[in-house]
Amino acid sequence: MPVTLHADGTPAWRRRTPAAEFIVWSGWFAAVALTIACFQFISDRTIWAFVWDAPTQGADLVGRMFPPAWSYASVLWKPLWDTISMATLGTALAVVFGVPLAFLAAHNTTPSRLVVRPVALFAIVASRSINSLIWALILVIILGPGMLAGILAIALRSVGFIAKLLYEAIEESDPTQIEAIEATGASRAQVLAWAIVPQVMPAFAGITVFRWDINIREATVLGLVGAGGIGMQMQASINVLAWPQVTTIFVLILGTVLVSEWLSARVRHAII
Repeated sequence: MPVTLHADGTPAWRRRTPAAEFIVWSGWFAAVALTIACFQFISDRTIWAFVWDAPTQGADLVGRMFPPAWSYASVLWKPLWDTISMATLGTALAVVFGVPLAFLAAHNTTPSRLVVRPVALFAIVASRSINSLIWALILVIILGPGMLAGILAIALRSVGFIAKLLYEAIEESDPTQIEAIEATGASRAQVLAWAIVPQVMPAFAGITVFRWDINIREATVLGLVGAGGIGMQMQASINVLAWPQVTTIFVLILGTVLVSEWLSARVRHAII
C-alpha cells in the first residue's frame, strides 16, 4: 500500500486505486510467467541424464585431482610471475589512457559537453561492455598468442572501469574549492591542478589498486585462450588430463589471489 505522511511526519496508510492495483498484480503475473517460460526454455535444452549423473562424475574428478602434484610447482613460478606482470602492466596502461578519458567525460572538466563528453562516455561504455576474455580472444587472433595480447586485453577492459569511477569522483568534487581557486584568476589548467586533482587523488589511488586486484584474478584465466600466464599451463594440464597438476595450479592461483587481496586492502587503507 502507498504511504503518505501527516504534517507531524507520521505515516498515513491508504489503499491503492483499482488501476494501480491492477498494474501491480499485472506486473507480478508477468514476472511469474516470464520465470516459468525461462525455466521451460532451459529445461528443454538440458540433458537431464547428465545432471543426475553429475554428483558421481564430480566425485570421480575430485578423486583424480588428489593428491596434488607438488613437484609440478617448480614449473609454475615463471608463468605465475608472467600472470602478475600481465595484470600490473595492463593496469598501468589502463591508467595512462583512463585518466585523460575520465577528465574528458566529467561534466565539470570536459572541454565540450556536446561533442567531447559523449565520445568519451561512449568509449567508457564500449570498454566496459566487452569482457577481458573476449578482448583476449580477439587480440590473440590479431597478435598471436602470448603476454602482449593478455596485457592489451586487460588494459582495454580496465580503461572503462577506471575512467568511469574516476570521472564520477571528479564530478563530485567540492565546487567551493574550485570557485576559490578560480577567484584568484587561475587558468583552467591551474584549477585542475590545484582544486580538482588533490580532491580526487585518494579516489584515484583506491580505484587503481582495486582494479589491479581484479586484474590479478582475470589474468589467471586469459591463458586459457592463449594470452599467456599460468592459464596456459592450466589449459595444457587439462588437455592431457593431468588433474593433480591442475590442483597444484588451483592452489597457487588461490594463494596469489589471497595475497593480492590482502595487499590491495592494506594499500587502500593506507591511502584512504
